[in-house]
Amino acid sequence: MLTVLYGPNRIFESTRIAGYVGKVLKGAKPADLPIEQPTKFELFINLITAKALSLTIPQSILQRADHVIQ
Repeated sequence: MLTVLYGPNRIFESTRIAGYVGKVLKGAKPADLPIEQPTKFELFINLITAKALSLTIPQSILQRADHVIQ
C-alpha cells in the first residue's frame, strides 16, 4: 500500500464527467467539448505503512493532508 498519495478528488471529477455525459446526451459532439484538467486534489497519508517502513512524516505535512489513515 502507498504511504502518500496526491491525486484528483474522484467525487468532484465524477460530477464533472456526468456534466460531459449530459452535454453529449443533449446533442453536443464529443469532439467539440473542451478538454479539462483536474482542479481539486487530495493528499492521503497512510501512517500504518509509514511506520512499517520506519518513515517519519513531518507534522507540517500531516496538517496539510486531507485524509490520514492511522
